[in-house]
Amino acid sequence: MTSDQTTLNRPEERLRRSSGPDRAAPKRPKDPFARSAAGFIAPGVILVAVLLYLPLLWTTFLSLTEYNGLGDPEWVGFANYLEMFDDPGFIGSVLNTLLWVAGTLLVPVGIGLGVALLTWNLKGGTWLRLPFLIPYALSGIGVGVIWSFILSGDGALDQALAAFGIQDTPRWLVDAPLNTVVMILATAWQGVGVNALLFTIGLQSIPKEPLEAARVDGANGLRLFRSILWPMLRPLTAVVVGLSIVASLKTFDIVQGMTKGGPGRASETLALTMYKETFVNSEYGLGSAIAVFLTVVTLAASILYLRQQLSSKHGV
Repeated sequence: MTSDQTTLNRPEERLRRSSGPDRAAPKRPKDPFARSAAGFIAPGVILVAVLLYLPLLWTTFLSLTEYNGLGDPEWVGFANYLEMFDDPGFIGSVLNTLLWVAGTLLVPVGIGLGVALLTWNLKGGTWLRLPFLIPYALSGIGVGVIWSFILSGDGALDQALAAFGIQDTPRWLVDAPLNTVVMILATAWQGVGVNALLFTIGLQSIPKEPLEAARVDGANGLRLFRSILWPMLRPLTAVVVGLSIVASLKTFDIVQGMTKGGPGRASETLALTMYKETFVNSEYGLGSAIAVFLTVVTLAASILYLRQQLSSKHGV
């Protein structure tokens, strides 16, 4: 037997030669539903591109120009961003927005979790949660109008306190940061109910067996919450907290309805500053720069939070 025949008898050599260029790989049959699937997906892709990506690209371009809505934009590079960070009012808006993020995490999410825990196993708990859920049906402007009536000078709250002999009341919507704090409380009035509903759904999805076993072992109250309920609620809590962070970063309507960012610019948020610079001052370039900055901050916060949640889940 020659050396060529010996080499050919090896399994790996036969496999190499059979898969050589002389033998083409068999073609996969075309999926008859591929074109149909692409046809169904295409309208959604086009809609997202037109309504999301194109405006984002246009806003990014405008942020690098000086433009008042008339004529052609004039290229100025990063001048709008430099002006933005040199503005003390913008820095105040950033600080107010951070206060909103912290406040909406602590108050509506925390109280919503408490309401869910207190009414979860109660008979008629649905009816006890209903009053907390009704304000969620109101718009942010509607909530602002209601709480402006309550907190304005000589408003409903001041009159109620005067009936108890308290005359020297704070200027709720005038003094900063008190005005931001009371607006966060107004937002909590609107948002507690939906958070309580979400947490209740999470509690109702927990299997009964671990709870019964924990109660048999003597776990009750805070110990039961810390050892069983809270770990099982973590996936839902990640969703609630993530939605709360994004909503607080773009807070606009309730501030516009209650203080319009005043007095001066003391209670402005980033979203309200963007609106004023763009549509009140007609500084489209500066307003677009603030919009791009807010978009980057929101994306960064979302990505960091999700990465932290995923790494905690996998024990990294």
